[in-house]
Amino acid sequence: MESRIQAVITEYIKPLLGSHGGAMEVVNLEDGVLRFRLTGQCAGCPAADLTSENLIKTELMERVPELKDVVLIQSISSGLLDEARRILEQRHGG
Repeated sequence: MESRIQAVITEYIKPLLGSHGGAMEVVNLEDGVLRFRLTGQCAGCPAADLTSENLIKTELMERVPELKDVVLIQSISSGLLDEARRILEQRHGG
């Protein structure tokens, strides 16, 4: 199943996300549930939930029917947190 998931990501999902400067990263696959995060320009995008539901989940669930669910994990990268801290420290004299 993992090789088919990667094939769907490579063939159908990666080109579309790439056209927006983004990508996706598989976090894990456990008990038929695939968890992933969006990276690049797609990370933290306000449309991430729609992209996840309308593109990624739909493509994967249709093409890999053994999947029970496809779940977007939204998290903030440590690099982004460091940048936010730096900006706040500059603004507040920290």
